[in-house]
Amino acid sequence: LKAAETKKLAVSKTRAKKIKHSYQAKDPENALLLKLKDGDVVIEMLPEAAPNHVARIKELVRAGFYNGLKFHRVIDGFMIQGGDPTGTGCGGSEKNIKGEFYANGVKNNLSHRRGVISMARANDFDSASSQFFICHKDATFLDGQYAAFGIAESGLDVVDRIAAVPTDANDRPKKEQKIKSVRFAD
Repeated sequence: LKAAETKKLAVSKTRAKKIKHSYQAKDPENALLLKLKDGDVVIEMLPEAAPNHVARIKELVRAGFYNGLKFHRVIDGFMIQGGDPTGTGCGGSEKNIKGEFYANGVKNNLSHRRGVISMARANDFDSASSQFFICHKDATFLDGQYAAFGIAESGLDVVDRIAAVPTDANDRPKKEQKIKSVRFAD
């Protein structure tokens, strides 16, 4: 019986590996692979929703900007946020971009549903830089206020695991949640 269970577990692990790497990007030029400790997340960026944000993210990915950064803010049932080189929620890249959302005079029909990726910003509508968040659950109250620019097409189980980690009073994970690397999906 133990040998059968071991074989079943090995088959299960093999299947998991196949599933993990079987996602075919619809548009490889606009698909990102986030390599995380607990697995991969594949994001399809949607330039028709927020072309300037997609272009900026591509620049940062090509420069290796996100490699080694952390998800510094995690709120279970809401979102996981990363992309700050300081890890404090106050940092970013050297360039800010105009927010592509309705409250800033830009049409963006991508709703903040589970798996949608959007740019974080300060109070200034044009303060988006490098920080992004992935919606853990639907957050449609953000629609028109933040620039949604893509959707996680694979790896929401990984997002779920990150969202479930214990956090401190500032929503910082007590155990580091690091982004190993971000690259374009093949």
